[in-house]
Amino acid sequence: MFSIFDTPAARSGQSTVSRRELLRVGGLSLLGLTATDLARLSAQSPSGPPRIKSCIFVFLFGGPSHIDLWDMKPNAPAEIRGEFRPIATRTPGIQLCEHLPKLAQQTDKLCLLRSMEHRMPVHGPACSEMYTGRPYFGPPTTDQAKPEDWPSLSALATRFGASSSALPPAVVLPWYIQFAGQDKRIAGQTGGRMGDLKNPFLVQGDPSDRAFQVQGIQLADDVPAERIARRRALLKELSAALPAPWHGEPAVDLFSHHADTAFSLLGDVQANEAFRLEKETSATRDQYGGSKFGQSLLLARRLVESGVSLVTVNWDDETRHDKVSPFWDTHNHNFAALKTRLTPVFDTTFSAFLEDLGQRGLLESTLVVVTGEFGRTPKIGQIVQNGMTEKSGRDHWPHAFTVLLAGGGVRGGQAYGETNPIGAFVKDRPVSPADLAATILERLGIDSTREYWDEFQQVRQKLSVGRPIVGLG
Repeated sequence: MFSIFDTPAARSGQSTVSRRELLRVGGLSLLGLTATDLARLSAQSPSGPPRIKSCIFVFLFGGPSHIDLWDMKPNAPAEIRGEFRPIATRTPGIQLCEHLPKLAQQTDKLCLLRSMEHRMPVHGPACSEMYTGRPYFGPPTTDQAKPEDWPSLSALATRFGASSSALPPAVVLPWYIQFAGQDKRIAGQTGGRMGDLKNPFLVQGDPSDRAFQVQGIQLADDVPAERIARRRALLKELSAALPAPWHGEPAVDLFSHHADTAFSLLGDVQANEAFRLEKETSATRDQYGGSKFGQSLLLARRLVESGVSLVTVNWDDETRHDKVSPFWDTHNHNFAALKTRLTPVFDTTFSAFLEDLGQRGLLESTLVVVTGEFGRTPKIGQIVQNGMTEKSGRDHWPHAFTVLLAGGGVRGGQAYGETNPIGAFVKDRPVSPADLAATILERLGIDSTREYWDEFQQVRQKLSVGRPIVGLG
């Protein structure tokens, strides 16, 4: 557990003050929050760059089939093109899957970036590459987080971004993605080698639950505001009383910053209001649909309106415990899963989301990014990574897939890049995860050439190794 007293001075015994007693009286318990809770509240220092754009980063965990949804190949052989038919959209020349009829009417707001590619066919490392914009550092053998993970874009935004309210610059909801049976989250979602103190603020739970509340940002019934004020005053007194060698220690400064952020959230009306979905009309909530994904997107919209710079929405559904084809990982029954379980929710929710952002004028200032960790094999039943792939499924395929972009200065009604006739490889204008990350940072007003301290390797690292995508505007 992180402690403000875990410093070189404290470890060398330079203080005569009892660390245990100080922690008991004036440490984390003053707020009733754990170190992890406070770390999630980490925010940008006042000297950081101002926010230019907001971003809502939607992650379709599992890897949606690009060739069956938004880069269809109707002239390819049957074992490639599959069962679905393309339909015309609002944009002449652009087609989508027949099971995305509502989204087809929103393509004037969409850029279909059809030329995304990387070389990592395993979920965890591939997720890491998309979340961080960095090539995975190790072999493609793990799905779980490690200390040497690259920091996520959310962590970079937490450190270098800004918020126009008491809310943190970056929020993740409704969970950190994780496979059933594993004890750790999937790689690349938090501060990683930049340190856990840079983790984004995680909002766990199901926003579709009418009793949904965010823990830690509202005063408990038995803790009045006056009592919190006294706790804050006591904390300041204790900080002032710290031995001289501890003043200026990064850990102490970070703790003070987290504590200030926590107190600000507890007392800020706007911050609390942002999470109150019950403030939305029944018509609006119904428009987004009753799914966890739908209400998460609605919450993301409210957070952006309240000043959060980067909101990550991770897909979650009832297949969480499926060992073969959870979420968008369609190793079997690819077409049935897409038709009956996945596209109905996505089509209803995401089209409503785009329409809502457009009507509120938020697309002008908000970049929307929708991606998974990779696409699916062009040939149905082809096994390239997972031996459990059946004749009715598609395996992992990182060599060509599609990212949806909208708003944030990106011109809608366009397809960017192109794949070959069977959707297997990028034919024109390839884009790497690093390029996508650099683009997102640029839209957030964060200089991607800035550096951070890599605690794992003890060196300085650039925020991004990619280049912003040109020609999107």
